[in-house]
Amino acid sequence: MSRLRAFAVLSALTAITLPMIPVQWVALRIPGELKRRLPVVWHRMACALVGIRVREIGRAARDRPLLITANHVSWLDITVLGSRMPLSFVAKSEVASWPVFGLFAKLQRSVFVDRERRSATARTASELGARLAEGDAMVLFAEGTSNSGNEVLPFRSALIGAARHAVAGEGEDVWIQPLALAYTDLQGVPMGRQFRAHVAWYGDMEMIPHFMNVVRKGAVDVTVVWGGPLRVSPGNDRKMLTRRLERSVREMAAEARAGRALPAAGVESDSEAEAAILKAAKNG
Repeated sequence: MSRLRAFAVLSALTAITLPMIPVQWVALRIPGELKRRLPVVWHRMACALVGIRVREIGRAARDRPLLITANHVSWLDITVLGSRMPLSFVAKSEVASWPVFGLFAKLQRSVFVDRERRSATARTASELGARLAEGDAMVLFAEGTSNSGNEVLPFRSALIGAARHAVAGEGEDVWIQPLALAYTDLQGVPMGRQFRAHVAWYGDMEMIPHFMNVVRKGAVDVTVVWGGPLRVSPGNDRKMLTRRLERSVREMAAEARAGRALPAAGVESDSEAEAAILKAAKNG
């Protein structure tokens, strides 16, 4: 039955993807919002077909420029976040050469960074800054790699600081918003630590077998928690800012995995959300 399900899901994904690729390719070359909106439609259909159910707590900031700093668990993160709103991602450079997924990343207008070469940071920051200044919401997986989904790794400060300076170099503030992802249930049953490897993709896991395993089983529940956006000025300390964002994401992810009430849930204003997240960060 699982093989039949995988065949049906992949057939449906292929049927919706093939006609959308040339449309997005053209949209990238003409003015307008289609290039931002079309990926959202695709990701929402992909979530529905694979069986990914998203619980969203809080909301994305409306202010721009906006950099979103998130933890990273799996390739599924792209589809989960891409289904929420128009946004693009900062991806490692090797993703651009991956079969199929590299094409999708380019169509999503990703910014690629060579994490092994420090000299490439300035070029990436310049491109990222330009995109932020144009009004694109950009997602940075600030850990620099994916993990088991049971923890949040230390955030890397280089790109957070570089992106801030790329936009704020002329004295303009930039909004940076922490975001946490937590995969909580599989086929309606809480995953627990031992079962998160079903969706977590990290280490030396091979992409295709992991992808097929997720497609065969489906029915994954994920919680997305938006923290309070922080208004960052050119004078803010990069490392202190990074630690604050990291603590916020770690706190929200832990609460979401445990199924407890979250600081950002039910807030009525961005200022209240920010106060809650700052309090969580201080206590972290």
